[in-house]
Amino acid sequence: MSAGTRTPTDPAGRRVLSAALFASAPAEVLDFLLPLWAGSTLKAGASVVGALIAFEAVLSLIVRPLAGELADRFDQRRVAAAGAGLYALSFAGYALADSLPVAFAAAGLGGAGGALFWVALRAWTGQEARDGDGTAAYGKLLSAEGQGAFVGYLVAFSLLERSGYPALFWLGAAACVLAAGLLLRGPGRRPAARPDADAAGAGGLLRRGAAERRLLPLMVVSAVTAAAEAGLWMLLLLRLQGDLGLSPNEIAMVFAPGFVVFVLLPEHTHHLTDRLGRTPTMIASFAAGALFAAGLAVVSTPLAIAVFWTVAAACFAAQIPVEQATVAAASGGRIGRGMGLYETARLAGVVAGPLVMGVLYEELGWVAACAAAAATSAVGAVVVPFAVRVLRLPREENNAATQSVHMTEDGEDMDTSKPEPAQPSAEPALGPKEHARKERRDWYIHTVAFVLGQLVLWALDSSWLVWQITDGSVPDDQRGPLVWLGRIWLTIWVIDTIWSWSYTIWPREKKAKS
Repeated sequence: MSAGTRTPTDPAGRRVLSAALFASAPAEVLDFLLPLWAGSTLKAGASVVGALIAFEAVLSLIVRPLAGELADRFDQRRVAAAGAGLYALSFAGYALADSLPVAFAAAGLGGAGGALFWVALRAWTGQEARDGDGTAAYGKLLSAEGQGAFVGYLVAFSLLERSGYPALFWLGAAACVLAAGLLLRGPGRRPAARPDADAAGAGGLLRRGAAERRLLPLMVVSAVTAAAEAGLWMLLLLRLQGDLGLSPNEIAMVFAPGFVVFVLLPEHTHHLTDRLGRTPTMIASFAAGALFAAGLAVVSTPLAIAVFWTVAAACFAAQIPVEQATVAAASGGRIGRGMGLYETARLAGVVAGPLVMGVLYEELGWVAACAAAAATSAVGAVVVPFAVRVLRLPREENNAATQSVHMTEDGEDMDTSKPEPAQPSAEPALGPKEHARKERRDWYIHTVAFVLGQLVLWALDSSWLVWQITDGSVPDDQRGPLVWLGRIWLTIWVIDTIWSWSYTIWPREKKAKS
């Protein structure tokens, strides 16, 4: 199979998705636990904890452009494996840390490792995607990251009180070593450049240097909107805890529906992008972000906030993959460099957003902060058509309902009515028996994950299924977000079981995607 025709459903792609899951699980948990660990274990004050977090973020910002260059020059899976190795060393450092210098060294390794891992993994995804613009592949990757975070939090909450921070950090190091091993499997190869990557006006692909300049408007939109989202997220947590007086479990209940949506939807939202196109999908997502921020200014009940957040999470699940796919398509054959710029822009926004929004909140209040976030998302919705148009992507849409032709600066006609179509025979049709076998194999994987998750929930006395079997109901003092999530997971597993085994009972072929 030649370069540019792989997909996250082939063996190499499945290993990449598994590596993303294993690495994202401890990485996501660390973001939550790092301040708590530094304060309790190292007796660090707020300023030192802030410096530790900032040091990791700054190292990650510095290394991201370098990670993009390395991903363009060397085998991207090997670069990502190196990042996973640094991740593992970082967690080992946290496990052994008994002083601030060791903690800062671990933070630096984690920042550099995260940059190498995620930039290279997203560059590989963009290069190997089968579908025309890579949106489906990036959706699968985002879904794997969300699943990893979900598993990571379940494991962390079950181990932390029993074994303490060191055991949890060692387990995170082991997960990252496993991710590196998955990425190192199979023959290595250097990334293949796109055949027209350096040709002017070749199908919308950009020259080196020109790609970065044309990506700049989209990078600015991504950075500014990421800043508003991160800042509003921080303020919302503070509001739920302070103004509304919710406990951590009650706060988790507010965000749980949106988190489930964010985990499940990304690998399916490409169907929406295929119908609407890149630009309308991003406009709708930014508009929904503006409505979410504006709605928070006028609603105050946890239920209403949960509804707003779930809708926003669904839009983010569509927005992020199409953003990444657009960057990959516009990178002029240097996807690593493009992903490095994109990751740097978003991280810069995430770092700056909470600071700016925090000052705005303290000076002008909650409504002003929500209004600022809503205005930022609205501006993003207005600017993103221009940001995508200057990329001059092939078959990019201005209006999915009309057939129109635009001229590129090089004088070439370009159909702008639909997204770029998938390559012919991108995913061959599966016969009834082969399709049934694939569905059963996927079900086995899902079931193993479900059983492991239920075991963790049982260890936490939070398994709805075990309580129903043993006692017939869940005691009132045991009800909480984990019980609720376990019940949702059981429902999803039952539906998945019926659907997957229906292909064995009623065989039918899987049509080829074209």
